Formats: sequence, C-alpha cells, structure tokens
Amino acid sequence: MSLFALSLVLVAALLHAVWNVVAKKAGGDSRFVLLVALMIVVVWAPVGIWAGWDAVPRWGWAEWGLIVVSGITHLVYFNVLLRGYAASDLTVVYPVARGTGPLVAAFGALLLLGESMSWVGVLGVFAVTGGVFLIAGGPDLWAKAHDPAQRQRVRAGLAYGAATGLLISGYTLIDGYAVKVWLISPVLIDYFGNFARIPFMLPTALRDRARFVEACRAQWKHALFIATISPLAYVLVLYAVQLAPLSHVAPAREVSMLFAALLGGKLLGEGNRGLRIVGAAFIALGVAGLALG
Repeated sequence: MSLFALSLVLVAALLHAVWNVVAKKAGGDSRFVLLVALMIVVVWAPVGIWAGWDAVPRWGWAEWGLIVVSGITHLVYFNVLLRGYAASDLTVVYPVARGTGPLVAAFGALLLLGESMSWVGVLGVFAVTGGVFLIAGGPDLWAKAHDPAQRQRVRAGLAYGAATGLLISGYTLIDGYAVKVWLISPVLIDYFGNFARIPFMLPTALRDRARFVEACRAQWKHALFIATISPLAYVLVLYAVQLAPLSHVAPAREVSMLFAALLGGKLLGEGNRGLRIVGAAFIALGVAGLALG
C-alpha cells in the first residue's frame, strides 16, 4: 500500500471514530438515520452534481443496480449500528463491528476480486483482529458475560457488533467492486447510495410525523455533523481502494479503533482504556504489516 493511500485511510479512520462517538451521544433511531440521509442530500449536493454531471447520464442497469444494493446495505448497517449503541457500550459494539467486518472483507476480496496478500499481510490481518478483541475488553469480556449485572449489555454488544461487522464486509465488497471494476466515482457511489436509502425510510417517518419532527428538533445538530463528516470519511476510503488492494485497505481502516478507544473512554465515560490502548498497538502493528504486505 502506498504512503498516500495509507494517509487517506488514516484520515478517514479519525473521521469515522469521531462521527461514531457523535452517533452514540445522539442516541437516535431510524428517524435519526433518515434525518442524516436527508441532510447528506443537501450538504453534499454541490459535490454530487459536480462529480455526476457527465458520468451519471452514461450509467446503465449495472451501475444503478450497484447503487441500490449498496444503499440498502448501508441502510441496514446504520440501523443495526444505532440499535447496538442503544443496547450496549460504544467500546464493545464498535470494536467488534470494526474487527469482524474488515476481516471478512479482506478475505472476501482475496476470493472474489482476485487480489493477493503476502504472509506479512496475513499476519497483519490477524494482529488487527487480536487488537480488536483487546479493545473490546479482552478477557474481561468473558467475565462480564457471566456477571448478571453486565451479561445482557455485553451479549447485546457482541451480537449487534458481529451483525454490524457482517454488514460492513458486505458494503465494503459491493462498493469496492463498484469503484475498482466498474470505475464508479467514490463520491457518486456514496451520494447516490444515500439517495437509494431514503425511499425505504420515508413511509415509516410519514406515518408518525409528530415524532419525526420532534426527533429533528432534538437531534439536528448531531445529524448535521454526521451528514458532513461520515461521507467524507467513506469517500476517502474508497479513493484508497482505487489505489491499493481492498484486502489491505479494509483491515487498515481499523486504526480508527485507537481513536474510538480514547474518545469512548474520555468522552463517554467507558473505562478500561489501558487494555484498549494495548489492543490499539496490535492494530497499529497489523496496519504496518498490511502496508508492507
């Protein structure tokens, strides 16, 4: 992986961790997801129009099909993620999700996209996975899972985190295929994928307009922040995918675990930062292996 591609991944990782902390603090549900999607349409409209002015008229069924499938997968992912944050700690849900997804995506890319990886890269993937386990709580997770006071929250965090991770691997492979094989602009796969999500969310919101308006008034600042930052974070990753193998980029994104561990402990009062920093060191080593391999 080139230094420039790695730099894109590192910046994206920081932005990703920050908006996840904001999403956790917002405590939103499906109405919040819709609010974010609507704001993305407005905030990113100039960039979307600029990037798509010449390209979109040339699209066929394949391009639009990838956009719709990507949008639906992202929609399910965001809803499952928010439910996980409501049921458990960010520092359980986020590490499990971010570890499971890229691990599956990396090996999926090797099988489906014909990419290759050296043994150093393979060790890097498993180092990232080990670091994720430590950041999620390490051995304490098992103790908490058997503690009646903690069991439900930890188990919920593990379940939602794993489900979110599988969805991450799904959209990573779909979007990676779109930008590498079909050469769709990263900006367009994200922007129009966001458009594809809105029709699926509107009926539910319109059935209870009062609650949707209430959610908008209470959470618009959080939604606006996420609508501005989250597309940028993902677009940077997709540009990195165009420059480097997806099987390398997907696990390298997990340097965001370092930022999430620090931010989650400091801003959200979720403890055990020492073990999580050790886990982050494993992730850093893994990312170095991926950069070399």
